[in-house]
Amino acid sequence: MYKLWESLKKAKDYKWVDLTLSMNNDSPFWCGIPDGSVELGTTCYDWGNEMLDCLIQTFKFPGQFGTHIDFPGHFVKEGDLSEKYGVENLVFPLCVINITEQVQGDIHYAVTVEDIKAYEKKYGTIPEGAFVALRTDWSKKWPDMDAISGTDADGNDNFPGWSMEAVKFLYEERNIAANGHETLDTDASAEAQKAGDLACERYILSKGKLQVELLTNLDKVAEAGAVIMVMYPRFEGATGLPARVVAITE
Repeated sequence: MYKLWESLKKAKDYKWVDLTLSMNNDSPFWCGIPDGSVELGTTCYDWGNEMLDCLIQTFKFPGQFGTHIDFPGHFVKEGDLSEKYGVENLVFPLCVINITEQVQGDIHYAVTVEDIKAYEKKYGTIPEGAFVALRTDWSKKWPDMDAISGTDADGNDNFPGWSMEAVKFLYEERNIAANGHETLDTDASAEAQKAGDLACERYILSKGKLQVELLTNLDKVAEAGAVIMVMYPRFEGATGLPARVVAITE
């Protein structure tokens, strides 16, 4: 009997959850990306062609589009890009920190070290090499782009996210491998406004770590004990790429 085949049979007894937003021409991306950067599913070779009767399409999108992975070179000059990471770097133990209750009372809520320690008191210490995802249920606002951006009357973004103290604790005290969230950016918008920068995102990528933005369905996975896989096209030289993210959960 082949051990991996048997392991796969066992794995299929668990629940497999797609943590990826479906991609189309209206998928979310940062408002600073120029108009015309997204054009999905354009026909370049149509049915009825005498050479071969089939359909071929083109897909144009920025690297940071929809549910996507960011590589260090996104914020760090000369930082590692997509080709640096092999498939062995893209499977992690998954820890989901749930701050939905806090967010209901404060859309600018930034997760704290105390929130992380409360998680650990319940589930045990976050393991080295883990992927830590921040559950806010913000992805439920999609496909309303204004809602997912939290756009106010002045055109500013408003949404929850990470704090610098939290990401430093996770990367320096727990040595995690990657993090993720449901919002457009890493930093809670109020924290980014105070810093005048996406300081948390810059810190994470400067550590040579990875992050995934615009996750969904975090409410469908166990907060501890699941495994997450992050897959993306094998482009070279990319600062970020749309990703298919899957969790295997009890």
